[in-house]
Amino acid sequence: MLRVVLAEDSVLLREGLIGLLERFGHHVVAGVGTAGELTAAVLEHRPDIVVTDVRMPPGFSEGLQAAVELRERLPGLPVLVLSQYVQRAYAEDLLDSCDGTGVGYLLKERIGHVEEFVGALDRVARGDTVVDPEVVRQLIRHRRDPLARLTAREQEVLALMAEGRSNAAVAAALSVGEGTVSKHFGSILTKLDLSVSDDTNRRVLAVLAYLRG
Repeated sequence: MLRVVLAEDSVLLREGLIGLLERFGHHVVAGVGTAGELTAAVLEHRPDIVVTDVRMPPGFSEGLQAAVELRERLPGLPVLVLSQYVQRAYAEDLLDSCDGTGVGYLLKERIGHVEEFVGALDRVARGDTVVDPEVVRQLIRHRRDPLARLTAREQEVLALMAEGRSNAAVAAALSVGEGTVSKHFGSILTKLDLSVSDDTNRRVLAVLAYLRG
């Protein structure tokens, strides 16, 4: 069971998310509607994870700003951010906080895939990095020149690994063997001048750091 602070200004969505999380055995210790309430709730309850919308009253990106500031005050605080649209700068700010560990950036449409959403929550709480595939694609398009050296299949592997998937999960998604995935990723690291690491999360962070740069 995870203790969750949930920040969402839409009452209907907030109540729906509370019911969803509690149905999967988690406990929402606070459900709030503003960035100020989010900060107060986290400092009071010290939750296992924060789930917050990017856009919170009174302005445009207060939810994300509060999340980044909270991770600075409470290093290691896992945060899963939800957004209606892909906002590249916001994704970069979040991934830069606390070396990018224990963070997630998902589009709200992903909530409809219940098991996928809850799985992402669990992984972020464990310290993994989870990034929505569409965010990854936009990051890739933003840095198209260095990635032009990658084959179409290598870009698929990169996008899946940037979601935090293991070699086995990538292999299953692409219907290939794990050895093939390892070979593709080794080629990706070579082409992008990135050092090899056995830690999946570190590999994801290294790739995203390159894409952000």
